[in-house]
Amino acid sequence: MAVVLNKEQIMEIIPHRDPFLLIDEVNELEVGKRVKATKYIKAEDPVTPGVLMVEMCAQAGAVALLSLPENKGKIGLFGGINNCKFRQQVVPGDKLDIEVEIIKVKGPIGVGKALASVNGKKAVSAEITFAIK
Repeated sequence: MAVVLNKEQIMEIIPHRDPFLLIDEVNELEVGKRVKATKYIKAEDPVTPGVLMVEMCAQAGAVALLSLPENKGKIGLFGGINNCKFRQQVVPGDKLDIEVEIIKVKGPIGVGKALASVNGKKAVSAEITFAIK
């Protein structure tokens, strides 16, 4: 997959910085609609907690929404997490593929459908509610 945005470019869109910036690259971006991103789990990292995988999905979704010209300089905040399912462990050395589709936006509030997988096998899925501030 081609890299559309590298880490430095992602940091121009969302306010997160290491160690809290949890996506390494964006591979596909349909501004305001959908995003595909990647997180490389380092060999020295521990098993990745599910809650961090949800945050990875949220950060990817934030890139899609905050890339809209009218959202430049704003931040995305969690409003809720629904129907979240953890399906498998993500371990050191894994490449986590993250997909988020924005399924609803009304004013500053919206919902994204998120899926993170390793080698095509689902690791986590959730509906993420967000607010743009």
